[in-house]
Amino acid sequence: MNLFWYVLWFIVAVSLLVTVHEFGHYWVARRLGFRVLRFSIGFGRPLLRKVAGPDRTEYVVAAIPLGGYVKLLDEREGPVPPHELGRSFTRRPPWQRILVLLAGPAFNIGFAILVLWGMLWASGVVEVKPIVGDGAQQSPAAQAGLGRGAGFLRVNGGGVLGSR
Repeated sequence: MNLFWYVLWFIVAVSLLVTVHEFGHYWVARRLGFRVLRFSIGFGRPLLRKVAGPDRTEYVVAAIPLGGYVKLLDEREGPVPPHELGRSFTRRPPWQRILVLLAGPAFNIGFAILVLWGMLWASGVVEVKPIVGDGAQQSPAAQAGLGRGAGFLRVNGGGVLGSR
């Protein structure tokens, strides 16, 4: 693979992780009633932009795909209309603000568990069969008359895993 493909797949992987992380913040904030102003994947000049939903949330894909952010309504950023004060980040209870902050890393951990589970499910469990393979001519198995492909059912009186 040449450098271009390595860089491309790196950007795709980081963008996916950033999207999952930021979606965690976004999802919990929305569920708790925070006003989400912007959900952005990437930094810098917006390449794609869409405003949607009852809160008129701005969804952005920006030029530099190595990060992202969720912008919440916050009195420290400027004036907030009186009817929106209850949805401002600074006016919410501390436990809700903490949940929003922890949601990004929690979604990344959950995503990692899902990916690992999917990889295990897709690859299955490697089962080593108890059969004789290619071995030395003078091995104990060869001396006992066991040739290539012979199976083991019991060893020293105990059953052998994978022998049925």
